[in-house]
Amino acid sequence: MPPAQDADAIKALDSVVQTASSLLSQLQAVLGEIQKNPEAPTPPATSSSPDLTSINALSLANDSASLIRAHGTKISLLIINEPFTPSAVSTVLRELIAGPIPGLVSSAQACTAAQYTQVVRRELAWRAQRVLSELSVLVQKIPKDGKILSEGRREGFAPGNKGSLPATGMLWSACDELMDLSNMGVSGLFVKKVDQWKDILSDVMEELKEWGDEEPEDEDDADEDDLNDLSGQLNATSLSTQAMLDQLMNSQRTIPASDPDGIRPRLETSLKRLRLVTLLYQALAKRRLKKLSFPFPQESNVPSRLDEMAKVLAKLPDSFGDLAAAFYELQPEGIDSMMDQCFLDAFAAGELFVRDWQDERDAFSEWIVKFRGEIKKV
Repeated sequence: MPPAQDADAIKALDSVVQTASSLLSQLQAVLGEIQKNPEAPTPPATSSSPDLTSINALSLANDSASLIRAHGTKISLLIINEPFTPSAVSTVLRELIAGPIPGLVSSAQACTAAQYTQVVRRELAWRAQRVLSELSVLVQKIPKDGKILSEGRREGFAPGNKGSLPATGMLWSACDELMDLSNMGVSGLFVKKVDQWKDILSDVMEELKEWGDEEPEDEDDADEDDLNDLSGQLNATSLSTQAMLDQLMNSQRTIPASDPDGIRPRLETSLKRLRLVTLLYQALAKRRLKKLSFPFPQESNVPSRLDEMAKVLAKLPDSFGDLAAAFYELQPEGIDSMMDQCFLDAFAAGELFVRDWQDERDAFSEWIVKFRGEIKKV
């Protein structure tokens, strides 16, 4: 039986663990609300809460994540090394509760959409929530019996029951990702997202090219083969329903040699437009996004322009993906409808960047005009 002094320390540690767990749960909910409503204004300052408008949100997030990472590492070491010292673990937890944990949430609250954009605010809140979630998992690993963790409780990788060491690694990863966001800044995050969307467009373009290059089967034989394949699948009792669906979904038809519906000319037009749009994404990153200067002037329209840009540029990969699906199904009407939608979305994307961030025309403005002309011409 542990001495009375040790028993008191263990009891005190359990109380701090409960306090920390409750706080982490509450603050994760706060961050979840920010993700749902990134346009919501920051709560006004009161006698008990600081004015967040003057805070550099990304710097505060970076500092808070760095401290959480360091304190999480301390906890991880204290709970696996002899002698187990409950008072030392309690001290680290109290330091987290007093500073880095609320500081991290304050950074997300200070990251207003009007100054940092809805995109950055949502991203910061999501990454901060993940940090608190992983920290909460580690806190739950703190032993309540006054003994260090056994080897199994340290190193276990069972789903839903990670050991303290894997939990520590997950916390490190979450903190590092949040610090990466802070280092990227507003400009860097938008460049990264535009590059990701461009990569998706490039993948769609390559898949459509490969599909268009496939040799068409003899049409009569293909129809007969399709019927035979379907009949065989229906009669194969050993084939699961999911396997049947997978085979049917993967059996994309090729463009018939006779091409009675004019699929191939439509494909060529779509590939040209896709190529132009990927060039637009590449040019936007270089000529506009990398030239962003933060912080933005008071009452600047740049954050709202960036949010509008994100909506349009994020939509285009989905639109071209739907267009590709219409091609695979050899649906002329669906192809024409999606081609028109992609054309309008691409035109709108170019329109957003005709003027620079000072609302002036420049050399890139003329590039955009040429881009819109080429899109119309195709």
